[in-house]
Amino acid sequence: MDENKNNEQATVTLTLDDDTDLECMVLTIFPAGGRDYIALLPMDDIEEEEGDVYLYRYEEDESGNPNLTNIEDDEEYEVAADAFDELLDAEEYDELVEEEDW
Repeated sequence: MDENKNNEQATVTLTLDDDTDLECMVLTIFPAGGRDYIALLPMDDIEEEEGDVYLYRYEEDESGNPNLTNIEDDEEYEVAADAFDELLDAEEYDELVEEEDW
């Protein structure tokens, strides 16, 4: 993962099944079902209101280097997707509450 020192968002370059590279912004790393997951948004979709978000299992090796693994199991994917949706819902609620506090 690349993280710029100027408080810019971290990015990850994914290599897709067809060997094309896709640069993505790291939205968040979050826990679900006893594991950690990472949510990635392709840089091309940043300006769009809706875009594809990629979810991967997230782990770090002994040196702290990130390792992303495909989620192969449908049940595991549902656990991760539900946790990410809840995180988004909570974040949207927090933004609404902050706007009303003015």
